[in-house]
Amino acid sequence: MVLIKSLIALSVVIWNAIVFMQASGIQLPEFEYHNYKEMLVFLQNLKQQYPSLCHLYDIGASVQGRRLLVLAIGIKPNQHIPGRPEFKYIANMHGNEAVGREILLHLAKYLLSQYNSNKEITQLVNSTRIHIMPSLNPDGFEIAVQGHCTGTQGRYNANFKDLNRNFEDPYLKRKQPIQPETRAIMDWIQKIPFVLSANLHGGTLVASYPYDGVQLHLVHKKTYSESPDDDVFIHLSKAYANHHHVMHYGQPNCSDDPHEQFPNGIVNGAQYYPIYGGMQDYIYLNSNCMEITLELSCCKYPMSRQIPKFWHQNRPALIAYIQQTHQGIKGFVTDSKGKGISNAVIQVDNRGHIVRTHHSGDYWRILLPGRYNITVSANGYPNKVKSIVVPKHQSKFSALVVNFTLSNSASSSSKIQSISALWGVTVCIYWNLLSLY
Repeated sequence: MVLIKSLIALSVVIWNAIVFMQASGIQLPEFEYHNYKEMLVFLQNLKQQYPSLCHLYDIGASVQGRRLLVLAIGIKPNQHIPGRPEFKYIANMHGNEAVGREILLHLAKYLLSQYNSNKEITQLVNSTRIHIMPSLNPDGFEIAVQGHCTGTQGRYNANFKDLNRNFEDPYLKRKQPIQPETRAIMDWIQKIPFVLSANLHGGTLVASYPYDGVQLHLVHKKTYSESPDDDVFIHLSKAYANHHHVMHYGQPNCSDDPHEQFPNGIVNGAQYYPIYGGMQDYIYLNSNCMEITLELSCCKYPMSRQIPKFWHQNRPALIAYIQQTHQGIKGFVTDSKGKGISNAVIQVDNRGHIVRTHHSGDYWRILLPGRYNITVSANGYPNKVKSIVVPKHQSKFSALVVNFTLSNSASSSSKIQSISALWGVTVCIYWNLLSLY
């Protein structure tokens, strides 16, 4: 009887797991790690199955020639639609940190398989172009070892360089040559106007936000390194941690440091431990995009049987974080004829971080609810200032629309000159008429 009850209980557990995975759009055999060739096949299959919703491309190649694959998901996924924000997830920057790589593959399939059946996912895909890069370091992953929770085998790229120490940094001059994977990211963020991003890592459980770097004389003092958008970054980090099943408790309980704690499941990067040449600071300082780092597991490369647990823990947080792309304001900057003005500067109050308009004059600026003065400037145009209020209860799928029309100073000057000339002619004629009398 005891054996029968045990078998029944086990059957219930297995059935619930199967039901959960089916609801998540994931089949049981897919909860395995995918090497490079398997990952490529996985993504190609998604492209073939959902050709109108996703576009598979690469941003370059690794040292050993593996493509740095990206799956873009959305309406017309192969192009930027003016007014539609761009979002990205990047994982496996350190090749031996494997959890993020797998959950991004499952996220891609989930977004596509749930389209038109899940209202929230449908709206998210309709309103956002979502770029998913499962592996920035495919060479490193190929030599990493499943079950190794610590260590560095596979962490570095094929040139034995740490990609998360390879970007330009305001505090410490880069000594190593730029790696092809690093260069690919640098070029990518200049081509696409990303609004929001996250970089998925492993080694603990926390959402970390800029700055990672700090002045060199403070490097050993656990100093909080505050960015101009500190309030926004705290909000973004909490948005992920609060929707994660356990991250928000702030107690990773990792075996190498069981007493480690992160209030609310978030931490300032430099206060945790400073790094120089990191990607999240570079992204923030050199583009319109805001990025945080997500540490998703104590074990860097856990056994594959744990992947369902990590997918279950992270799925709601992954979705909630993408939705933050629509927090704040967006719009177009145009001239008096309605033509978009590219590279116009959007300045919020006295914050030391600006964003610029894309080719069609479209822009996005993540802001928390509140009152702000927005100043727009562009070469050849007088500045324009608007006072706006970001409401407390915004749509999940559209930021507050704030458009700007700039009058062309050159054409205005020309009109003034024309009027002045006409006035001068009129005065001359008047005096000539008077002289006749």
